[in-house]
Amino acid sequence: MGRPPPRAALAWTILFLLLGTWAGCSKAQGSKVLEGQECEAHSQPWQTGLFQGQRLLCGGVLVGANWVLSAAHCKKEKYTVRLGDHSLRSKNEGEQEMSVAQTIQHPCFNGSKREDHSHDLMLIRLRGRASLGPKVKPIDLAQQCAQVGEKCTISGWGTVTSPRENFPDTLNCAEVEIISQRKCEDAYPGKITEGMVCAGNSNGADTCQGDSGGPLVCNGVLQGITSWGSDPCGRPEKPGVYTNICLYRDWIKETMGKKD
Repeated sequence: MGRPPPRAALAWTILFLLLGTWAGCSKAQGSKVLEGQECEAHSQPWQTGLFQGQRLLCGGVLVGANWVLSAAHCKKEKYTVRLGDHSLRSKNEGEQEMSVAQTIQHPCFNGSKREDHSHDLMLIRLRGRASLGPKVKPIDLAQQCAQVGEKCTISGWGTVTSPRENFPDTLNCAEVEIISQRKCEDAYPGKITEGMVCAGNSNGADTCQGDSGGPLVCNGVLQGITSWGSDPCGRPEKPGVYTNICLYRDWIKETMGKKD
């Protein structure tokens, strides 16, 4: 599977290698999990997958009974959202596959510019409400931005090797930490905006192909959505880049409120 525009996968090399319209509409976009390991089954009950048939497109994050967050570059004309999954090859108890009623990209996202990853965020309204329980549960949005050095978890079904792709059957997780904006800007000169947050570790844990749209979870709340990073994934000096959820909380809440 190729990477959806910038990247869309989480796996072993990463798990991280994964204000209204936000002040000024600066600019924001895909990924995998490398140097990770299989997650404890259903330990990330907010993790979702976007699928066309059996083909994984991207990850996603359940943020309400009928709302999922993902990366804007993951948008397709037609796709379904799978909840409560762990093994992609076998049917999991409590697994749900739901159709999409509406896809709402952030209004400042510019999908026509491949190198512009700004505002890489979209809300997906499900057709119906998910059946919630211990295996399918929304996650709270961060109210405050993450601190440098804060420990976080990334997850996804993206490739666990890079550049050669090797997609796992089960959800993979990795531990990363928040990197300073200065270090992130040094790693990606001229490409980092305030609407992005970077995370990684010295082992090169990272998200990768197939992980885009998945969660960056710090202290039990959603701090980021996997957007983009280095190619190949999993380079310690090139952290993964995530959409910085704390700066988009107002837009997310307002959009969900308008459509409910």
